[in-house]
Amino acid sequence: MLKKAISGVMAGILISIGGSVFLACTDKVIGAVFFSVALLCICFKGYSLFTGKVGFLPEKCDKEALSVLLLGLLGNAVGTIACGYLLRFAIPTIGEAANALCAAKLANQKLWQTLVRAIFCGILMYLAVSIYRDKKTPLAIVFCIPVFILSGFEHSIADIFYFAASGIVSFSAFLFLVIVIAGNSIGGVLLPLLAKIGNRGEET
Repeated sequence: MLKKAISGVMAGILISIGGSVFLACTDKVIGAVFFSVALLCICFKGYSLFTGKVGFLPEKCDKEALSVLLLGLLGNAVGTIACGYLLRFAIPTIGEAANALCAAKLANQKLWQTLVRAIFCGILMYLAVSIYRDKKTPLAIVFCIPVFILSGFEHSIADIFYFAASGIVSFSAFLFLVIVIAGNSIGGVLLPLLAKIGNRGEET
């Protein structure tokens, strides 16, 4: 269990680095492209990222798979929160950018809009990781990550980092993150579940 949680912490640290470069870049396109370094390193090293693993639950949904997923999520949260607070004080400009970003999310997005944005991010995360796993190519990661960022979709682990770095602590922020986690989960399992339904249809 400790190994699974630590793997999640390491993934959280890498997502924090990706989030930091996105916040530091004045050009959103450049920031979005460089954010993909985080998922590339996570996949190459085999670290446990919640949004990268939740889409595979339809393939194997048992106690072991759920424990890996939840411990990974816990580790992701620990890693991103620790890095968020650390970088907020070490690099004040990152904290300021995160505060502006998160304040805008809370002010301008209704919960159902946040859910939809998170679902579409979950779809892209599943595609990025599954194509990397099945085709042994990082191309999907390089393209899917900038696409979800530039589209305004919500990534739960990145958002945990942004809120930690922003210094915003409130019930609204907590509810926002819960909605994004739920949306990422729905989006992650959507395509594999539809594929299962399609395969059953062919069998009958």
